[in-house]
Amino acid sequence: MWRMKIGEGTNNPYLFSTNNFTGRQTWEFDPNAGTPEERAEVEATRQNYFKNRHKIKPCSDLLWQMQFLRDKSFKQTIPQVKVEDGEEITYETTTTALRRAVHFFSALQSSDGHWPAENSGVLFSLPPL
Repeated sequence: MWRMKIGEGTNNPYLFSTNNFTGRQTWEFDPNAGTPEERAEVEATRQNYFKNRHKIKPCSDLLWQMQFLRDKSFKQTIPQVKVEDGEEITYETTTTALRRAVHFFSALQSSDGHWPAENSGVLFSLPPL
């Protein structure tokens, strides 16, 4: 099973860093890592990506999301907000949706403060000149 390692590499002679590997992402493969349920979940995710690879090109970072959420024992406790057509959006609805999103993304944040990601496009945007 593939596992993402963050900020590691000090013992690897092939990796060099001027900032103590802050933000460096490396993947490590161990075929015996994880429980059988975790390996089955990863295999199902891999099969789903393979089946839809021509419709959705990037992998959506599902492997690291599953790893981070599992490592942090994340459970979404804030209920999902649904707004019907024509319904007025209230302050409470907006606040609840924002709290839910912040709760989720704070669980995905790495220990050194960044959000790991596969960027399948440009890594930055230039404002129009």
